Amino acid sequence: MTTELAELRRAYAADGVVLLQGALPPAAVAQAKAAWDWSLAHPGPGASRVKQTSDATFYQDLFNPDCLSGYRAMLEASPLPAKLAELLDTPDLWFFYEQVFLKEGGETRRTPWHQDSSYLTIGGEHLAVAWITFEPMAAADSLEFVRGSHRGPLYNTSRFDLDDETLPISDSSALPQLPDIEAARANYDIVSFATQPGDVVVFHPKMLHGGARTAPGQRRSTLTLRFFGADAVYERRDTFGGAPGAGYHARLATGDAFRDPAFLKLV
Repeated sequence: MTTELAELRRAYAADGVVLLQGALPPAAVAQAKAAWDWSLAHPGPGASRVKQTSDATFYQDLFNPDCLSGYRAMLEASPLPAKLAELLDTPDLWFFYEQVFLKEGGETRRTPWHQDSSYLTIGGEHLAVAWITFEPMAAADSLEFVRGSHRGPLYNTSRFDLDDETLPISDSSALPQLPDIEAARANYDIVSFATQPGDVVVFHPKMLHGGARTAPGQRRSTLTLRFFGADAVYERRDTFGGAPGAGYHARLATGDAFRDPAFLKLV
């Protein structure tokens, strides 16, 4: 194991987020962009426009049940799964689901602080979200993280309300309400990364994270690919239940190995 890999593993375990500079060569970036384009041309049932106070575009789509039609070839050719398996130190790696974002056409709102794990019925150390942007991003325009928050509480994640971004996604969940991180930024260890096409920001889905707003004339097109490895287990959630592969829920109890033939094995 190289010194660089050892440091990346240490940082991922402690901080919950790392930057993999140049992880994707130009051909792999082009294939990832083609997958992103496929998603825009084939919106799934989860496609939506996030509420804005302006007429700017803040579009997202996720959990498209036909995703592999546009993604399988890219995923199987990409060097990213092998790099993530090394980072997570897992002998096996599966593709979980995709999420695409587009911000453009004026000033968009920032992506509220939230945690993905609040609505995903999966836990473990071998979890990774790969955040890929197709335009150069300054750190101030990029995704932000509360360093080490994947080791902290799991909150009832944001419903993206325009008036109060801490309002919970589920009124019936026992999870605590999100703190107002944006109103007290100095109290948190917040980190973000400047990126170039080919760089990949990798973070644990339990991380508290949020995205910067875009300015008029700015465009941010983003693809996130989510993966799980050998130690992933099922964890019941009483929040939003629209996770991919929902058919396995009835067959698993909390703590069971997270496996289903619906998920593409890549390593």
